[in-house]
Amino acid sequence: MTLDRRTLLKAAGAAGALNTVWPLSAGLSPAQAREAAEALGADYDPAPFTLGVASGDPQPGSVVLWTRLAPEPLAAEQKLPEVVAVEWVVAEDQALSRVVARGSAPASATLGHSVHVPVQGLAAGRTYWYAFKALGKTSRVGRTRTAPSGTVSRVRFAAANCQAFHDGYYAAHRGIAREDVDFVVHLGDYIYEHGPVGGDHVRDHEGPAVLTLADYRRRHALYKGDASLREAHAAHPWFLTWDDHEVANDYSGTGGGAPFLQRRAAAYQAWYENMPHRDGGESALPDPVLHRTRRWGNLLELTVLDLRSYRSAQNLADGTILGAEQKGWLKGTIDRAPDSWHVWANSIMLSQLRGRPGGSYMFTDQWDGFLAERKEILGHVHSSGLEDLVVVTGDWHSAFVDDLRVDFDDTSSPLVGTEFTAHSVTSGGYAADWNTTNGPLMGRGNPHLKYFEGNRYGYDVYELTPERFTTRMRVIADRRDPLSPVTTLTSFHVDRGRTGSYEDPATKGSPAQWRRD
Repeated sequence: MTLDRRTLLKAAGAAGALNTVWPLSAGLSPAQAREAAEALGADYDPAPFTLGVASGDPQPGSVVLWTRLAPEPLAAEQKLPEVVAVEWVVAEDQALSRVVARGSAPASATLGHSVHVPVQGLAAGRTYWYAFKALGKTSRVGRTRTAPSGTVSRVRFAAANCQAFHDGYYAAHRGIAREDVDFVVHLGDYIYEHGPVGGDHVRDHEGPAVLTLADYRRRHALYKGDASLREAHAAHPWFLTWDDHEVANDYSGTGGGAPFLQRRAAAYQAWYENMPHRDGGESALPDPVLHRTRRWGNLLELTVLDLRSYRSAQNLADGTILGAEQKGWLKGTIDRAPDSWHVWANSIMLSQLRGRPGGSYMFTDQWDGFLAERKEILGHVHSSGLEDLVVVTGDWHSAFVDDLRVDFDDTSSPLVGTEFTAHSVTSGGYAADWNTTNGPLMGRGNPHLKYFEGNRYGYDVYELTPERFTTRMRVIADRRDPLSPVTTLTSFHVDRGRTGSYEDPATKGSPAQWRRD
């Protein structure tokens, strides 16, 4: 059976939705499913390493290497032995001739034939290359980097979030792959859990809403069917957190009955199987531990937060977004903080956001739904004397720059840091007309809001020196173009030892729906 892109898209247009012709919902074989996916824009590495390679959680002397064997990436089960031996190698050169470490790891069906290798004994602050071999085949070569120790003069990293497959191609990840950065932070919504959306999209989901482990595995495989995403993983080590769509929209980690808990366990396992994650718990399943603190020499302390797994329901007087254990851990991290830049990887907006002056909160699924705990944490930042705090955030599908205050309703309340909320990779934001109308309303309703721009897509690149923190908002021209060029929309700075940000004069004339003069 041969499927061509023109026929599939013509049929999709006639039906009004891609799900009527998408392979698995049409009852095709796994091989035909892959052929159809590729006809609709998905693309894979040669089998069995179809999903590519990745590295993550770099530390001085150590990094985690990842791959997953999936000869038929969209199949519910892989036609593989129960356990497959996967060889791995790390070298000082791209040709893999100067080998510094090698070994073999089992890829078991229990964990979707995924491999997570915590390589130890590497030199700090070094670039390495790596590859895998299994079933007589060799993977592509990936590049990674260990964290440095001691004095560091510069750190550069990128942050990405919200990459709905149906909303466009991952030109932003193509840009990230080509950036000169030390690592990447993904701030959540790596996949979306719902079914096909139909309409005028360049591509769509492969089937209905995902519920089971097989469903989530297939959805992750679909998303890694974008070559640019695999390229970004192969180019840099990643730190990862999640938001809601890795499981279900707006879910609470401590709510739901048995069916939802089963769904969450399946989603968490599939996430772990498909990410270069170094688990911090006693076992990888069923609840990966995401929150952690990592240092990049003496210049950066990175704190990764998990704002889904332990949260209560929203809008409760005693509600929690962190959970008791993580909150205690975060306070201890603040108390023990070294003299450096402090960056929190935060999946949903920390700053208060009212829709208009005196209006209600825009969304209480973010920190606005946990008012007492937010004030408690930011108050602890202030009372501890922590300086040089920058929070990097995703979720909103738009860019914001905010000052962080202990009490956002009191303009005399102490400033404790800056929050940069990045554009999404592809996930659709509000319409341009909405942004034009509501940007000034949000600006007037939130005195701490300095900048809002919602008409573009991309990622942020952050550069840290001992004197300054710089954010460059990198945007693509067109989500519908997988080769879309990347440009810098604007840049903001935070000076060491001074709380609050300011826009770079050279880019201050760039388009935006709100900026505070």
